[in-house]
Amino acid sequence: MKYECFCGYVYDETTGDPDNGITAGTKWDDVPDDFTCPLCGAGKDAFTEV
Repeated sequence: MKYECFCGYVYDETTGDPDNGITAGTKWDDVPDDFTCPLCGAGKDAFTEV
C-alpha cells in the first residue's frame, strides 16, 4: 500500500523510509504515530491511501 501526504510525498510500505528510520516492509499502521512527512512536516493524519 502507498500513502500520500497533501504535499505530494508518498510513503510506500514496500520501501519504507530508511532515511527516517522506517525499514522496508513497515506497514502504515506500524509507522510510529509521531511520524511526520519528511518534506513538509505534516503528521500521519495528513496522509491518504493511494
